[in-house]
Amino acid sequence: MQRLASLFFIGSSIFLMSFTAPTVVKEGNKPTKTEIAKPSVFQVNVTESKVNWTGRKVTGHHEGTINISDGKLELDNNVLKSGNFSIDTRSILVTDLKDAGSNAKLLGHLKSEDFFSVEKFPAANFVTTNITNKGNGSYDITGNLTIKGITNPISFPATVTIEGSKLTAKAAIKVDRTKYNIKYGSKSFFEGIGDKAIYDDFDLDVVLVATVK
Repeated sequence: MQRLASLFFIGSSIFLMSFTAPTVVKEGNKPTKTEIAKPSVFQVNVTESKVNWTGRKVTGHHEGTINISDGKLELDNNVLKSGNFSIDTRSILVTDLKDAGSNAKLLGHLKSEDFFSVEKFPAANFVTTNITNKGNGSYDITGNLTIKGITNPISFPATVTIEGSKLTAKAAIKVDRTKYNIKYGSKSFFEGIGDKAIYDDFDLDVVLVATVK
């Protein structure tokens, strides 16, 4: 009977120790906390960013500038994932014509219904839909470009460089204006206009300068 009591006491002690004894975790088995990097959002600086445009015709070409009004670029681990920017069409300027009268005449025409109808459509917008990373800061960009309220898909190459908290994105975009109901002087729609023809494509050289929000 005494032996049975002793066995009962030892068993009870072991049972209690299984609940009260501290759990020893080996140093090498400690769980580690995984830090999940958040995407970086860069806000476009509209003062430092710029767009140069070039329009060509049979007899020559014209050049100018237009202002960026807003934009954001999102990166994950320094790789571009998405982006958008807006252009203030009312800010368009002609830079190649030095004669004030000729400059004002062309500028007024560009702002009119024949071209960008800037009072009715004061903004043009671009939003990415697909980005292919080619490495070393080079990308193939596809997205939706909206001009005069008309949206079409467009693709172009771009480069992105990052220095500290500053990002610079550059892109050369070729736009077919006739897809946005800008048909003035187009041989595609008006026959027999000869050397008065204006080519359908115009170029936008875009430089976006942005900093982390």
